[in-house]
Amino acid sequence: MKKSQDIEKACICPGPKYLTAFGRRSFIQVGFLGGLGITLGDLFASRARAGEVKPAAGILNFPEGKAKSVIQIILPGGLAHQESWDPKPEAPIEYRGPFGVAKTKIPGAVFSENLSRTAQVADKITVVRSITGHIPDHAQATYLMFTGYLPTPAILHPSMGAIVAHSFGPKNNMPPYVGVPNVPSQGGTGYLSSKFGAFELGADPAQKNFKVRDILLPQGVDAQRFERRQTAREAVEDHFRTLESNPTELDAMGDFYNQAYKLISSPAARKAFSLDDEPESMTKLYGDYKNPRNGQPFSISRQLMLARRLVESGVRFVTVQFSGTEGWDNHTRLKEAVGGGMPAFDHAFAGLITDLDQRGLLDSTIVTVTSEFGRTPKVNENGGRDHWARVFSQVIAGGGITRGQIYGSTNSTASEPENNPVSVEDFLATVYTQLGIDPTIRLMAPGNRPIDIVRGGSPVQALVA
Repeated sequence: MKKSQDIEKACICPGPKYLTAFGRRSFIQVGFLGGLGITLGDLFASRARAGEVKPAAGILNFPEGKAKSVIQIILPGGLAHQESWDPKPEAPIEYRGPFGVAKTKIPGAVFSENLSRTAQVADKITVVRSITGHIPDHAQATYLMFTGYLPTPAILHPSMGAIVAHSFGPKNNMPPYVGVPNVPSQGGTGYLSSKFGAFELGADPAQKNFKVRDILLPQGVDAQRFERRQTAREAVEDHFRTLESNPTELDAMGDFYNQAYKLISSPAARKAFSLDDEPESMTKLYGDYKNPRNGQPFSISRQLMLARRLVESGVRFVTVQFSGTEGWDNHTRLKEAVGGGMPAFDHAFAGLITDLDQRGLLDSTIVTVTSEFGRTPKVNENGGRDHWARVFSQVIAGGGITRGQIYGSTNSTASEPENNPVSVEDFLATVYTQLGIDPTIRLMAPGNRPIDIVRGGSPVQALVA
């Protein structure tokens, strides 16, 4: 895996076996005579070559469910459920923590004061307060959150984004799986073909003059000239196909180049990745906060705005990560860390839910907010909370999910589930089912090993409207 990642980062040929292919690409790369360099097609092609045990399976073409797309929001590090979705205002101070509460639009339910704006759209979302995990280790719990499995040295499992890309394929010339701006290593394709991996933006939408790498035509190259290059490339590929000994691989590389051409040559697709047309009203809706630690704009508002544009344009799965001021692994200084970053998330998330609902997209778009585990019931001597996997909270909204529900509960100190426990696998199985993917289906892994998409998870019917 390390070698293939290095190949992708450098966009270079992995060795002598591919010298002929490299020569062909050097001659007829996307930016031939135009200065693009080795870009999307080469990146996709290197993924096709990287570490595949057997030929990649094709797109499954499942019929779509009620949900057509997913926006997966990750708060990495283990967000404290007590300081967000499941406060305990009646508990002793050492359990209650440093924040007050905000009344929500769900009768009798409160969120932390850090989520005051989200409290006002609580009637459009469902909070599951009884998620149960397996182990309070960041890497293993994150792997479980993305794949529905605990890691094993025997096999790498595909993430939900890769499963969705494999199940449905692209729509409207858009990549099916996008990372804004990237996805963690646990969000990979596992035993599936690398062609089902995420297209990563490679840039932060909060940056000035934000542009997504590799999808713009080079200066001086118009659409007609670009089309001529595609035709020329196809002619050269036909020539090399008669000379090379591995036509299957060459055909696979052609699939990746075709994906790249569709993305680059489609004005609508390119426009979906731009925020230039967003009015000032959208900035106000999603918020415009600065990090109190360094004065730089928080990225979450523009990331979620872009995520909405992408699902609106046909992207099936968008992953967004937000780490706040210093991540959510707050063993110390919980008040400063959560209080510094959560208001930006609160404003952006409430804006996203409102925006999707106003556009009629919430019914077809699942939005999830997840973190790999929660935090200990007691605040420690350093003013923080430590790792806690026994129970924590996650959020799910849209795509046929119930609105305005608090599902499950914890005991008086938020240390154990009190009723309706939901495993991480159950949560994933619910999302898959709403998308139209049967979570009990098995996919073929290397060695002709059938493996469940999610092992042991069952959809939670009480979460479905």
